[in-house]
Amino acid sequence: MRTSPAIRRKLISVAAVSAALLTAAAPVAAAQDPAPREAAVPTAQTEAAPGTPAERLIVGYKSGADEAKSNKAAEADAEAKGEEAGENLDFQRRLGTGAALVDLGENLTKSDVADVVAEYRADPQVAYVVPDRLNKPQADPNDTDYAKQWDLFESTAGMNVPGAWSTSTGTGVTVAVIDTGYVAHSDLAANIVGGYDFISDTAVSVDGNGRDSNPADPGDWYNANECGAGIPASNSSWHGTHVAGTIAAVTNNSKGMAGIAYGAKISPVRVLGKCGGYDSDIIDAITWASGGTVSGVPANSNVAKVINMSLGGDGACSSATQSAINAAVNRGTTIVVAAGNDNDNVANHSPGNCNNVISVAATNRSGAKASYSNYGSLVDISAPGGQTSTGTANGIYSTLNSGTRTPSTESYAYYQGTSMATPHIAGLAALMESAKSSLTPAQIESAIKSNARPLPGACSGGCGAGLADAAKTVQAVAGGTSTGTTFSSTSAVSIPDAGSAVESPITVSGRSGNAPSALQVAVDITHTYRGDLVIDLVAPDGSTYRLKSSSGSDSANDVKTTYTVNASSEVANGTWKLRVQDVAAQDTGTINSWSLTF
Repeated sequence: MRTSPAIRRKLISVAAVSAALLTAAAPVAAAQDPAPREAAVPTAQTEAAPGTPAERLIVGYKSGADEAKSNKAAEADAEAKGEEAGENLDFQRRLGTGAALVDLGENLTKSDVADVVAEYRADPQVAYVVPDRLNKPQADPNDTDYAKQWDLFESTAGMNVPGAWSTSTGTGVTVAVIDTGYVAHSDLAANIVGGYDFISDTAVSVDGNGRDSNPADPGDWYNANECGAGIPASNSSWHGTHVAGTIAAVTNNSKGMAGIAYGAKISPVRVLGKCGGYDSDIIDAITWASGGTVSGVPANSNVAKVINMSLGGDGACSSATQSAINAAVNRGTTIVVAAGNDNDNVANHSPGNCNNVISVAATNRSGAKASYSNYGSLVDISAPGGQTSTGTANGIYSTLNSGTRTPSTESYAYYQGTSMATPHIAGLAALMESAKSSLTPAQIESAIKSNARPLPGACSGGCGAGLADAAKTVQAVAGGTSTGTTFSSTSAVSIPDAGSAVESPITVSGRSGNAPSALQVAVDITHTYRGDLVIDLVAPDGSTYRLKSSSGSDSANDVKTTYTVNASSEVANGTWKLRVQDVAAQDTGTINSWSLTF
């Protein structure tokens, strides 16, 4: 790559050799004595989900109260409580337990909800009052190859993506992938929106024409010496499609892989063809993708809030490229770029050395800097890029095509490169933007860096703020209460076949107050036919939270994921346990490790 013309930008990758359970904490009972109105109401009793005020309350009356038996009495009580709190309350219906469901009306703040809760708590006839909380599935996605995506979920060097999905999946966000274009793939198609082909030179475009509205990738293969003396022949890379899959492959469709921001849309913007692509085309692509005007090109109807550029070349960031980046960022678009694959200081490679971008280095499966990755003080963050030299499966698995030159059948493959690390961060930016649309590019970059965790492995020369943590970052911008402190156990515990439950303990100390409403429970279990397993989190007081139920139809192996648990009613300090039981015959396994992030 480095011997190609300096004015061209090359793609930054190295191809490789080829039961959903709803978690909810137990209701918090009111004290036996009436609580005074001025008593503080815990945040957990005012929210339907972290950061979201409750819209309804579930009120349990004591058995002797008229409201426990009479809907009219419960309705009258709701009206009276509403008048006291200055809100319009409405009794909705009687639950199967006998509790009353009370609607709080519209546009209440958490403070408003707290006032209503305080009214009920002050009533000696009320046994408990809790918010009608919003629950979400916490199981692994059902994509058949999800187990191959260590980069998303492994506790050592994965990016803790599953823990973010209960808060955001990227819905409402468009990510522009400025790359080789898109080759049709059924595991991506539903998330593809209109893009553009910005390659103006027909020798580079290969498709027989210049710029047009069709960003299809015809292949970027070339013969030996065609891209410079001494450069060997190369098959088509389908690079843009691999990148796009990492960001937004369709998820929970019982096939293929899972995308990081699978609720987002991908706009393919083609700038790389045979031998690379020119700065001038890339500059116009940045401008158009972010909503700017490019002469002769129709206005963009799919303006991107995030741009992914897994490409680069040698030299300083040019004034022309920097100008396009600055304008795009000023329009509110976050730009994520590859640091490069030269094992060199990123200061020598553009656009990874440009200002106003998030420059991404690559890590391997052990969490160390990948051997090929660029480094330096201009790197902002690290993300999994894989390293296939230590085994093909240690690369990044994503969507591809089997054609060596022109498109053939759709496929999947492991690649390695900072090209593969970059879409991890672009996907995370999309999750953040979806969780809080008012975020600026600077705020997105700052949050990603401040919520990163230390690199698990070695990096000499500088790998930015550390390894990005999707769950912690998304929770932070969405208003969660996690502090990011992690307690873990790496002591292996054998799981007997069809035997008694086994437990792995973690002692938490030095915390104040209760556990968060979005406690992250990362689990790494090796077990064939994981449907045999029942997994519970046991709090210090013995309360249990079901993480996973058994399933006769789940024949996949291993449980390597992060669950989110509302543990806000539990004291944080004490001994927590992961309890695992194999409830069917013929398979055994091991709890390798697990952790709690507060």
